[in-house]
Amino acid sequence: MNYLSTRGHPDRKRFCEILLEGLAPDGGLYLPEHYPQVDTATLAKWRELPYAELAFEILSLYIDDIPPADLKAICARTYTAEVFGSDEIVPLRELEDGVYLEALSNGPTLAFKDMAMQLLGNLFEYELARRGAELNILGATSGDTGSAAEYAMRGKKGVRVFMTSPDGRMSPFQQAQMFSLQDQNIHNIAISGVFDDCQDIVKAVSNDLGFKRKYRIGTVNSINWARLLAQVVYYFAGYFQATASNDKPVSFTVPSGNFGNVCAGHVARMMGLPIQTLVVATNENDVLDEFFRTGIYRVRAAADTHETSSPSMDISKASNFERFVFDLVGRDAGRLRSLFVDDLGRQGRFDLSADPAFRQAAERFGFKSSRSTHADRLATIRDTDKRFATLVDPHTADGLKAAREHLAPGVPMVVLETALPIKFAATLVEALGHEPARPAKFEGIEALPKRVVKLPADAEAVKAYIAQNCD
Repeated sequence: MNYLSTRGHPDRKRFCEILLEGLAPDGGLYLPEHYPQVDTATLAKWRELPYAELAFEILSLYIDDIPPADLKAICARTYTAEVFGSDEIVPLRELEDGVYLEALSNGPTLAFKDMAMQLLGNLFEYELARRGAELNILGATSGDTGSAAEYAMRGKKGVRVFMTSPDGRMSPFQQAQMFSLQDQNIHNIAISGVFDDCQDIVKAVSNDLGFKRKYRIGTVNSINWARLLAQVVYYFAGYFQATASNDKPVSFTVPSGNFGNVCAGHVARMMGLPIQTLVVATNENDVLDEFFRTGIYRVRAAADTHETSSPSMDISKASNFERFVFDLVGRDAGRLRSLFVDDLGRQGRFDLSADPAFRQAAERFGFKSSRSTHADRLATIRDTDKRFATLVDPHTADGLKAAREHLAPGVPMVVLETALPIKFAATLVEALGHEPARPAKFEGIEALPKRVVKLPADAEAVKAYIAQNCD
């Protein structure tokens, strides 16, 4: 399997090359040259597999430069009941008639990001040992990516993590999870700005090819294909749990700000998984909802990015969206480059409203969308607690609201849970009057000593910090 850049760079690379690289040299994102197709017979064979074996089967379609026995061992080491709390790894439960919750938040940091990040940590360690190399990971987080990456990489040989986050914009629990880590290979950088500033810094550093090569910079954000690929697996696992046979379609609702989580669903659908609809659930930062309603993709300035009660989605520049648009415009790299480099780069927007391709977003690719407000989140949290004795975090509440707006008779709607409620305790207290349950290992985490530096929203300042801490 070879991988290409969405922006047309002529090189074709293998999986382990792009695992360590992140962005393509032309600033594009990597995608496989084609999506492997899964037929009904293969789905039938996979239906009863344990999660680790299902992960191996799916990953094997995209990874042919790691020996199968090694890849199988990595999957088996990653997806265990000890790490994720159950043999199912991502257990599904029916919340109400036709609406299901897929639990993705039982990993070490209580968020769905663990599902991919635990695998990524093991893949990095394996490949770096094979090469006798080191990697400096530069990441950006709006909340959960940071802690998931740091918990997955702490103590890993040959790996340092430099994680940027918007100063003061995460919940106290999220900040404490990251900043309380004292491991010498973990570096937290609080940026004066919003998540999009952090993401821009990561891209700017990755696009400085000289610096990137000198300091061996890699990424763990969902711009890294390996992370997105790992997320494809739980769509198959959710489908198998929601159906009894492979002739029944299922829809998924996905809370999404950066388009990584739902892009994995797009990949699963392109492979042949019978997904009828992919519902993108957004908060007040509704750049994705605006596109799927109007065909206009319009990024917001930092001053226009709302600080909301579902902060992990406080994003107005969805970096993974480029992968979907590449498919939407027929994998025309020139057209993609015109949209993202010329139109978006110069005008802060592009407009596909009059393009026949825009209609395909829903007709061919199955996308729909919805938007929630703070009041919607509070109402959904209260309703879910009252009717089903179930606590959900604010992002999952965004997903439940969106799911109910797009139900189709006879088609199960699977809502991807994003995090455990304790990560957003203040909103749960506002909605219900009490804090959600807290796992014992996180008691008192907010009071632990913190290890973090504060830097301006400036790529050069971050590069200087990386250089200083790599000597």
